[in-house]
Amino acid sequence: MAVAFDDTLARDAESATRTLTTVGSRRRGRRPASRRPQRSWWLTASMFLVLAYMLLPLVWLVVSSTKTQESLFTSFGLWFAQPFSLWDNLVGVFTYDGGIYGQWLLNTLMYVVVGAGGATLLATLAGYGLAKFDFTGKRLVMALVIGAIAIPATALTVPTFLLFSNLGLTNTPWAVILPSLISPFGMFLMWVYARDAVPTELLEAARMDGAGELRTFFSISSRMLGPGVVSVLLLEVVGSWNNYFLPLIMLNDPRWYPLTVGLNQWNNQATTQGGEIIYNLVITGSLVMIVPLVIAFLLLQRFWQAGLAAGAVKA
Repeated sequence: MAVAFDDTLARDAESATRTLTTVGSRRRGRRPASRRPQRSWWLTASMFLVLAYMLLPLVWLVVSSTKTQESLFTSFGLWFAQPFSLWDNLVGVFTYDGGIYGQWLLNTLMYVVVGAGGATLLATLAGYGLAKFDFTGKRLVMALVIGAIAIPATALTVPTFLLFSNLGLTNTPWAVILPSLISPFGMFLMWVYARDAVPTELLEAARMDGAGELRTFFSISSRMLGPGVVSVLLLEVVGSWNNYFLPLIMLNDPRWYPLTVGLNQWNNQATTQGGEIIYNLVITGSLVMIVPLVIAFLLLQRFWQAGLAAGAVKA
């Protein structure tokens, strides 16, 4: 009878152990092995179709950049043709019309570095201030920022042109840089991010140790705001790099054109009756234009990954 009692006790202990293991795995967010989700083949196929749809224009651009002007219209668009003319097209892009493409590239880099960099700095400072300081009129400022996000940038282009025309700043780089420094969405994004990323207790401890606000921001807060700053920077870089409507209205001197306006001028020249046909240069120039953006994303993606990992372990 004692043996039967011991067997019953052992079975109860084993059953309790299995129950506790299952409950513990559920509490830790784990599922039992028998209830793991299975892979869906149709969902995987759908994702591959979406990926192919997004990459198709890029593939066409790369392939077409290797063709001559004649082979662009005589060969299949998604396959290479002979002769392989990528190098000749690149040389033509940077030498056509006195090498004006290089000037457009430098102009675009200047607009991005000064405009996007300045917009990121101002958005970071303003968002951090809104998130961590209390002052009179804070709710009004927040309402204005949110309202500014709802206004499309194109709706402000004509009033901005009239203002800059009265100030004598049109047809100058400042006509493109100054409006690019204001980013309501970047300010809102940094406000939301700084509110949770920077603990208020840490700031209070730094102040108790005698650290000033600037030292606290650059020594402590700026390190915690890294992923948010990178996100805003990439958004501003892409926006400034692809900016078209504002410089089209503000500038009429080709020496100050960015790549977007300059390539459109080449394309209009190619489609105008009697103009020189340079579609191969337009396509190759467009390919060169996206290379810096790809490099920027590849270099800065690790900051995004670090930010995602930090948010995943934060409970």
